[in-house]
Amino acid sequence: MAKLTLKDFNSAPMIKNYRRMWPFIKPYWFRALLGVLLTIPIGSLDAAIAMFLKPLMDNVMVEKQPHFSALLPFLIVGFTVIQGVLNYSAAYLNTWVGSKMTTDIKRRLYDKLLSMDTAYFDKNNSGTILIRYSTDAESASTGLVNNLKQFLSKFFSSLALVFVLFYNSWHLAVIAVVILVVSFYPLRIVRAKMKEIITKSVGAGSIIMTLYNETFSGNRTIHSFTMEERQRANFKSTTDDIFTLSMKMVQGTNWISPAMHIIMSVGIALVVGFGSYLIVNGIITSGNFVAFIAALLMLYTPMKTVGNNYVAVQQSFMAIDRIFDILDLQPKLVCAPDAKEITGIRDSIVFDKVHFSYNADKEVLKDVSLKIKTGQTVALVGNSGGGKTTISSLIPRLYDVTGGAVKVDGANVRDIKISSLRKNIAIVFQDNFLFSGTIRDNIIAGNPAASEQDVIQAVKNAYLDDFIKSLPAGLDTEIGERGILLSGGQKQRVAIARAFLKNAPVVILDEATSALDNKSEKIVQEAIDNLMKNRTVIVIAHRLSTVRHANKIVVINDGKIAEEGTHEELLKLGGPYYALYNSQFKKQETPPGAAS
Repeated sequence: MAKLTLKDFNSAPMIKNYRRMWPFIKPYWFRALLGVLLTIPIGSLDAAIAMFLKPLMDNVMVEKQPHFSALLPFLIVGFTVIQGVLNYSAAYLNTWVGSKMTTDIKRRLYDKLLSMDTAYFDKNNSGTILIRYSTDAESASTGLVNNLKQFLSKFFSSLALVFVLFYNSWHLAVIAVVILVVSFYPLRIVRAKMKEIITKSVGAGSIIMTLYNETFSGNRTIHSFTMEERQRANFKSTTDDIFTLSMKMVQGTNWISPAMHIIMSVGIALVVGFGSYLIVNGIITSGNFVAFIAALLMLYTPMKTVGNNYVAVQQSFMAIDRIFDILDLQPKLVCAPDAKEITGIRDSIVFDKVHFSYNADKEVLKDVSLKIKTGQTVALVGNSGGGKTTISSLIPRLYDVTGGAVKVDGANVRDIKISSLRKNIAIVFQDNFLFSGTIRDNIIAGNPAASEQDVIQAVKNAYLDDFIKSLPAGLDTEIGERGILLSGGQKQRVAIARAFLKNAPVVILDEATSALDNKSEKIVQEAIDNLMKNRTVIVIAHRLSTVRHANKIVVINDGKIAEEGTHEELLKLGGPYYALYNSQFKKQETPPGAAS
């Protein structure tokens, strides 16, 4: 196996990997240690059969002593049975420890995933998340345990076999060990190339995962727009890349085993040639020679397939590296050391000369100043991509401003604990995410401690009660992944019920009705009207009919506030709001006081 020497793995990185994994091994150190200790007799017993060959050859075949011939088979079988039992025990312990470690690593990685900022998810596709947060955990922990077991068992086996070599003939043993050391040289040649190929293979694998996810989630779009050929072509292209990388791996590594085979064949040839000379000259016996050859073959044979194992080992080590790359990540959104808790929002939310950009290439918000008083309904309208949703995302601090400040009751949101801030804000999106499970599960996500009466009241307020009554299982009806079994209007009302149950003083409505038909919109709008009562509300709207009665309407165009005021005030100005309103309602009415 490739685990016979630390040097051939570049010992410093290998030791570093194992050291960093220690916190995951520590809770199970006794079982892990027992599994390690079992490798000593497992490896050492490999030499037993080779040792028995000398007395078998000298005492039975040469000297014809019958008691040896009767005893040796039983000893060989006995040692083999013992080794088999120990192997089973070690495999069980290692699998147990490896599975526990995998579970713990996945939990740590999932905790890290939950702590990452929204911007992190903007930059990473779902395939990358699946591989780096799930698949790598399997590769790292299982690979670590298996590699350690394989290394130690083969290490002790090699020590025992080398002892047998020197016991039978130190002359031949020197030749065998020198050849063994030389045979590992090819591994050094391919290490850097392998790392590059494995990295690319992981990247291609993440694209495959993303394609599977997109096909699952976007199956209706794919079928509706007859995108099957496009998706098939993307999948084919990616699998072709993976095939090419696989063949490069074969080209880059599969020559190792033949090369080592040739080198070791030279060693065996030298041993046979020199051994024959030693036998003829009486320096060693035939038994010595047969035992030596048996031990040498047992030592050399696993080395001939080292190329195959070496790839797996490197993949495990790289998975460990990737895991700790993730665990070393720090969220960009952090609270101040003395961040405070808030129990409500009592005065205002203020944007003080706010600048924001998702990346350095383009600024999305430019010097935005805005005050939202508690109890007000403030509508954000304007052209698409102007920055309305970005403004709403900065209030619960899904992103940090790049300039200026967002303040709640005079305190910079950076000085407020994030969890405390978000507890006071409920958001209803245009496309609300529903979790797999039941309607009840999705509603109580707004407040897990809510009573049954609270849930029922939230359902009524969201005009969801008639729909719930029509279902055989009621609130306990399964809705499928992402709520696929619900209509758009039903999804929105579940989300509104969830917001009701949260009972936050601030509600953000991000185009909550824009994707609905007229009938669904009417019902959902009534539910939204209920939700808006006695709360501070920020409404992002495309349809101006839904915001005419807002206390303040703010027009956002190209990242700047173009104008703000009430519906009537903005119509009188005859500016961007008037133009937007006129484009939607010019056939219905002529706005009073509008500029000509």
